[in-house]
Amino acid sequence: METLTGLFQAINGVVWGPLMLILLLGVGLYLQAGLKAMPIRKLGTGFKLLWHGRDPKRDPKAPAAEQKPDDDGEISPFNALMTSLSATIGTGNIAGVATAIALGGPGAVFWMWITALVGMATKFAEAVLAVRYRETDSTGYHVGGPMFYIKNGLGRKWLWLGGAFAFFGAVAAFGIGNTVQSNSVADAMTSTFGVPSWLTGLVIMVLSGAVILGGIKRIAKVAGKLVPVMGIAYIIGGLIVLVINADQLISTLGMIFFYAFNPHAAVGGFAGAAVMAAVRFGVARGVFSNEAGLGSAPIAHAAAKTKNPVRQGLIAMLGTFIDTIVVCTITALVILTASVWETGEAGASLTALSFDSALPGFGNEIVSVALAIFAFTTILGWSFYGEKCCQFLFGARSIPLYRVAFVLAIPLGAMANLGFIWLMADTFNAMMAIPNLIALALLSPVVFKLAKAYFNGEDIRPGEELEHDKS
Repeated sequence: METLTGLFQAINGVVWGPLMLILLLGVGLYLQAGLKAMPIRKLGTGFKLLWHGRDPKRDPKAPAAEQKPDDDGEISPFNALMTSLSATIGTGNIAGVATAIALGGPGAVFWMWITALVGMATKFAEAVLAVRYRETDSTGYHVGGPMFYIKNGLGRKWLWLGGAFAFFGAVAAFGIGNTVQSNSVADAMTSTFGVPSWLTGLVIMVLSGAVILGGIKRIAKVAGKLVPVMGIAYIIGGLIVLVINADQLISTLGMIFFYAFNPHAAVGGFAGAAVMAAVRFGVARGVFSNEAGLGSAPIAHAAAKTKNPVRQGLIAMLGTFIDTIVVCTITALVILTASVWETGEAGASLTALSFDSALPGFGNEIVSVALAIFAFTTILGWSFYGEKCCQFLFGARSIPLYRVAFVLAIPLGAMANLGFIWLMADTFNAMMAIPNLIALALLSPVVFKLAKAYFNGEDIRPGEELEHDKS
């Protein structure tokens, strides 16, 4: 295990080094500039489309173009975003934020915000390309994502890059979307309620299996119900804590901005952090949480009932805003206003202690329950991502086997070593992002052209009518 850990640490140091930070922020800034900050300017439009997209065939207020009975796709635009959010709102919002602060100091929060603001453009571009270049498989379902817009947008000579993304995605799903989630829940349940790790893993496996084996429609249906409820409940809980700690808010915000550009000296149990550490862990945990640039979310958005790539892109970019600017910020402010982070705690336990300091006797329970629900929906969303990556590599017949393997890995993750699991997930995240970011940069003219045409009132060419198994 030590040899394997050392190998992953070496790879992680390279893939999450300065080059990756430049690539993530650089591509995001380039897309944001090319779109003339449209994702930020049109945030309200995105929320309006999201509301109308709850069920475009039944909502009488929806735009006429969205009421056509021949819209392609399997799930509503709203449920496509909820499926995407189910995968992003997870341990990254609780344990990931805490880890970023514990390792990078308060300044890491600022760089999480920057990652989110540029990531909105990245997520917009991903969804636009996913719908534009999606295909229909042998079962009649729409499939899409980086591997498909690489193949259909860049051409056959780039097929190897799409295959690389699919491989990393299929493997990464077992980390970021499976074992990390079950392990974090098991840890929280053991420390808070004394529940054995194996029992937690078994319960999650049974519940997840009942949904995952039903495919995207069942996953989207569950996500469409659970994600809004759990997200709003967690936000309300966090706001209550911030009201209690209101006297610390101004100084906390000042600390975030100051330490984003200045090294933080050691204090209490906190070992201190250089500015580079704040940037690295802020960006890494920000991407881990909102997944902008990873290429995972467009896999869900490709299944949306729409023929308009830009409309789905406007809805997709909300995922980054909600996940990081709203949910992660609330977690970060709760942690920093409590000052527990200076004791040397990290991960979900740091978030739990911070909630508990304001709500004694309730804080631990709130975080543990929220973590369990967040992790459960993340497992559901990532199971779909992983199976589509596997399908790209081995065909539709590989899906049942992948689903079974994915479900069986859940209890194993619950009992494994947390440090190694986080390291593995972090590494494969970066390896997924590289092919996707290259494709986004090369296909950016398509994104700019479609966005310009849409806002000029021109007809937008619908997604490609392609048959995956015959192409």
